[in-house]
Amino acid sequence: MTRILLLAIAAVSAPLTAAAEYCPGNPKALGTERTIEVDAKSTPRVGRKQFPSTLPLRAKELVLTFDDGPWPTTTPKVLDALKSECVRATFFLLGRNVAAYPQFARRALAEGHSVGHHSYSHPLLDRMPFARAVAEIDRGIAADELALYGERRRTPTTPFFRFPGFASSHALLDHMNERGLVVFGADVWASDWVPMTPEQELRLILSRIEQVGRGVVLFHDTKVQTAHMLPAFLRELKRRGYSVVHVIPARNRGASQEKTSLFCRTSVKTLENKAAPRSHRVMIH
Repeated sequence: MTRILLLAIAAVSAPLTAAAEYCPGNPKALGTERTIEVDAKSTPRVGRKQFPSTLPLRAKELVLTFDDGPWPTTTPKVLDALKSECVRATFFLLGRNVAAYPQFARRALAEGHSVGHHSYSHPLLDRMPFARAVAEIDRGIAADELALYGERRRTPTTPFFRFPGFASSHALLDHMNERGLVVFGADVWASDWVPMTPEQELRLILSRIEQVGRGVVLFHDTKVQTAHMLPAFLRELKRRGYSVVHVIPARNRGASQEKTSLFCRTSVKTLENKAAPRSHRVMIH
């Protein structure tokens, strides 16, 4: 009886952490350490590659982000790797790719990832007239919202945006803030737009993360080398004592997930095996 009582006390007094949560099929998974909520009032722009400040992260905490998807030959592999490690990330979608391959965007949302926006066709928005740039942003958001939630609108369910190529302007940044959108830059990136092997990319991104210690990490889920590198990367983060933080909007907690019932669950089961797509040019960040 005394032994049972001591075990019960130990169980109750043990700290509650995400690492203790069960990850199906992978009890040693990296997991998602915690979730933080952000909005345009408190954190309008984040990522020290572009802005003065970043998210309020602790030492060795990382936010994983992926740009330019979805893409049928690579995004499913990225999602598989994240699911295997019970890691939640943020995807910044291109409207034209979502329109072509909506099932992969829906799968990302259905599996608990945050889904932000990245324009419709990836132009450098600071080189366009203001009105045309806003129209490009709105077109991308509308395409994403239609695919994910069944309604074409310019007000996004998840108000996260990343400028293609980080090509913003003061006028566009002010516009995004007025609309309540958090603009994401990055603190570290993998340079995965440069041809390299998965092993080379792994060494490069780990060395850069070691230098910054924490922050928003930028990948592209359209890149074959990144999709192949990701499982080893997540395992190495675990070995080195890093943890992953999931970012969600401060307003509407849980609302995004409630809206996925019709569109996401019906499509995840029917991911088609399509022919290899035409080459996809990713702008260098």
